[in-house]
Amino acid sequence: VELVESGGGLVQPGGSLRLSCAASGSIFWINAIGWYRQAPGKERELVATIARSGSTNYADSVKGRFTVSRDNAKNTVYLQMNSLEPADTAVYYCNANIGGTQYWGKGTLVTVSS
Repeated sequence: VELVESGGGLVQPGGSLRLSCAASGSIFWINAIGWYRQAPGKERELVATIARSGSTNYADSVKGRFTVSRDNAKNTVYLQMNSLEPADTAVYYCNANIGGTQYWGKGTLVTVSS
């Protein structure tokens, strides 16, 4: 499966962005799909994931600000990001875990700066 992210860009602190991850095939059967990010000089970290059941998991740093969702009919996963902070600046990657194999998109850059 191929994953293509979009929606990144430059935003001021306190602003919002919505990232999209379009999959080349059906995501209905994918249990764990979501978002990771990597800031300059740091390791890649989990941001949020969503299961087939709709249950979600968030990094503590984004709880209450970010919302992950999935539209199985459109084979797309979203990340709504509100109250963005400079510390959220990173390349955001879409990730799907299919049968233990990790699939990654190429990433989209989010820059939070005034």
